Parts: sequence; C-alpha cells; structure tokens
Amino acid sequence: MAKCKERPRYHVLSVRVSDEERETLEKISREANKNVSDLMREVFAVMVTARQAA
Repeated sequence: MAKCKERPRYHVLSVRVSDEERETLEKISREANKNVSDLMREVFAVMVTARQAA
C-alpha cells in the first residue's frame, strides 16, 4: 500500500554544481543528519523569509 504523504511534492528541480559544491553540500547534510533535498528546502525557506522581511 502506498504511503500517503501530508505534503506531497510533485516537482523536481535540477541544479548543476561543481565537485567542490557537491562535496560541501554532502558534508553539511551529513553534519545536519538530513538529506540534501531537505537541506535545500530549508535554505529555500530561509531565503523566502529573508526576502519577505526586506
């Protein structure tokens, strides 16, 4: 049986990053115990909040 998600995500965004940027993202995600997708969602939320405050 499929898992019913409370907030399903239907869209995929792709970003090209350098080897160094990828390594940095993976290091931060390990330290935060989060996957890269969740980490990027948090960064996005912070940017949206900062933009709204400006």
